[in-house]
Amino acid sequence: MEATGSVGEAPGGRRVLVVGGGIAGLGAAQRLCGHSAFPHLRVLEATARAGGRIRSERSFGGVVEVGAHWIHGPSRGNPVFQLAADYGLLGEKELSEENQLVETGGHVGLPSVSYASSGARVSLQLVAEMATLFYSLIDQTREFLHAAETPVPSVGEYLKKEIGQHVTGWTEDEETRKLKLAVLNSFFNLECCVSGTHSMDLVALAPFGEYTVLPGLDCTFSKGYQGLTNCMVASLPEDMVVFEKPVKTIHWNGSFQEAAFPGETFPVSVECEDGDRFPVHHVIVTVPLGFLKEHLDTFFDPPLPAEKAEAIRKIGFGTNNKIFLEFEEPFWEPDCQLIQLVWDDTSPLEDAAPALQDAWFRKLIGFVVLPAFASVHVLCGFIAGLESEFMETLSDEEVLLCLTQVLRRVTGNPRLPAPKSVLRSRWHSAPYTRGSYSYVAVGSTGGDLDLLAQPLPADGAGAQLQILFAGEATHRTFYSTTHGALLSGWREADRLLSLWAPQG
Repeated sequence: MEATGSVGEAPGGRRVLVVGGGIAGLGAAQRLCGHSAFPHLRVLEATARAGGRIRSERSFGGVVEVGAHWIHGPSRGNPVFQLAADYGLLGEKELSEENQLVETGGHVGLPSVSYASSGARVSLQLVAEMATLFYSLIDQTREFLHAAETPVPSVGEYLKKEIGQHVTGWTEDEETRKLKLAVLNSFFNLECCVSGTHSMDLVALAPFGEYTVLPGLDCTFSKGYQGLTNCMVASLPEDMVVFEKPVKTIHWNGSFQEAAFPGETFPVSVECEDGDRFPVHHVIVTVPLGFLKEHLDTFFDPPLPAEKAEAIRKIGFGTNNKIFLEFEEPFWEPDCQLIQLVWDDTSPLEDAAPALQDAWFRKLIGFVVLPAFASVHVLCGFIAGLESEFMETLSDEEVLLCLTQVLRRVTGNPRLPAPKSVLRSRWHSAPYTRGSYSYVAVGSTGGDLDLLAQPLPADGAGAQLQILFAGEATHRTFYSTTHGALLSGWREADRLLSLWAPQG
């Protein structure tokens, strides 16, 4: 079948197709667009919108981030920060030199208030003490990067082993010791959100230090993160991004022809779900790792080489979701920024696994207080792992009822007004995403991320660079981030530019 993108195009030049209209795909397209070596460039996006895991929605009278929330490490070395600044999307505070120099070590700030499930407030001094312990241990886990061997396979096991030793030196009464462990458990849940994993026991210890934290105080977009990808789309020719065009199979290492170009053959033919085919010289695949994992057996024909397929299976890809609650009136203090939830009877040293339907909400780390929109007050809860995936199966009413009960319980106010409405992300259910972002799982290494990033065919013989791979899961030191995704898109575009336009 004649491809939709071929009508009225002149032959000559390299034909390039980008699969996926997230920031990696848009970054690659921007880099190649308008270059004389690539007159035939298309981006195929499976959904009705660009941005991928960057998704801002108008809700509650303002804009909320259903996907990516912060620019992590907004400073000169961060291309997302630079691009946002170039487009005029950031305010004075975000752009200030002072903000760019802050070193957070990648650690989340302390809560403004900490509620225990007993209905009592937890002393912020105790929370700060446990945060200092937890983050000092997290920093220690990064030191095994060049070690000959690690004491245990995972970050979680290392943290628990060290905490177990600290506990023996605690001299407080039993109640305080239990509360300290419950607070530490809350920090474990928070770290699961940061890493996009169900459990820190799944995160490999040896390569953990390879993830690189940039300087800068994490910042947000006042008018929505998606403003950035909208600007990127607007910079491309109008018909370049084709929406609602899911790809079914990438046929490669072949000799494909197209009626519009008699006598020409192409090494790759991209087959879409609707039957359209796009014969091209190069395809840049930027789909999320979760999608690749699910469609590994059908997405490539012939199948991927065994070691690349194995890397896709081994690299971790988990779920971190948000639950937004809208309130008529805030029950929190005016200067409150982060509300922590602590479940009294939990401990990272005990492997309690109650049924998901009974206890999914215990994985909720608490709530970020969003800037008020007019007279609207919104809390944004974060929850990771299997509990997060279970939450996606519930109705809005069930989630609202459950979290109303949780908030009444922890605040000790049985008459706390219920939230007016709820909005949540469902990244695990999203068919073209199947999760949130990648992590280096036990059994995998940073080398697997590099392996995923390697173009095909692997030997470089014959037709070169038929399939290129981009996306956050292909960046060895910035995986899980939007800047890692953007850099990966630029990297693959540059690979093609150096092949066909080295002087450019």
